[in-house]
Amino acid sequence: MDDFLKEFFPNIYRRKHLHLNETDYCKYNNQILTLFTSCLYFAGLISTFGASYVTRNKGRKASILVGAVSLFLGAVLNAAAKTIAMLIIGRIFLGVGFGFGNQAVPLYLREMAPAKIRAAVNQLFQLTAFLGILIANWINYGTNKIHPWGWRLSLGLATVPAVLMFVGGLFLPETPNSLVEQGRLEEARTILEKVRGTKKVDAEFANLVDASNVARALKNPFRNLLARKNRPQLVIGALGIPAFQQLTGMS
Repeated sequence: MDDFLKEFFPNIYRRKHLHLNETDYCKYNNQILTLFTSCLYFAGLISTFGASYVTRNKGRKASILVGAVSLFLGAVLNAAAKTIAMLIIGRIFLGVGFGFGNQAVPLYLREMAPAKIRAAVNQLFQLTAFLGILIANWINYGTNKIHPWGWRLSLGLATVPAVLMFVGGLFLPETPNSLVEQGRLEEARTILEKVRGTKKVDAEFANLVDASNVARALKNPFRNLLARKNRPQLVIGALGIPAFQQLTGMS
């Protein structure tokens, strides 16, 4: 948005309008603009390590709430930004929020969904993520016409999904898998019966307990993951497919 560039990156704004008939692709070499763009992804990468600990030891719900608070703070800081430092700090908070959210939300959906629709629920998560990107682009298109504060509205509207995520997270039950991992077996069974709508959950509950015991008994899980026999699945499934998905530019 021109109003955003004029306020925080005036040199880029001037250069952009001096060369209206040229493409802007790969033209600008501005380290601050690069930092503003990339700090979100770097913060998201680093935060996944903390999110992994919280998700495993405190529960999926805790990570969802932490992610929502971080997203809200980031959106507020960006919308109210007076300096580039505020923008970058806001982006870092957004990155942390994405790190926690992407760690916990897909896992929560997989663990709560019945087995027969689990794959569909996973795909629905991806679909809604890309739908959100589409909606964000339309919002940017509309707010670009609001001068001179349209960019603030665009960035501030990110508080809406953050609030919905936080409020929804308050009412979500913890997943049975997480409760079993924490040794809260009676509570886990109660939640499982509630979400399945029946008390006939003996087989599924036994599978959860067995899987938790097996995972707890594993020593050096990351070393096992990197073992030669697991490398094709690791490289192709866990690393290759997501990497090429991002390289398409879809998100």
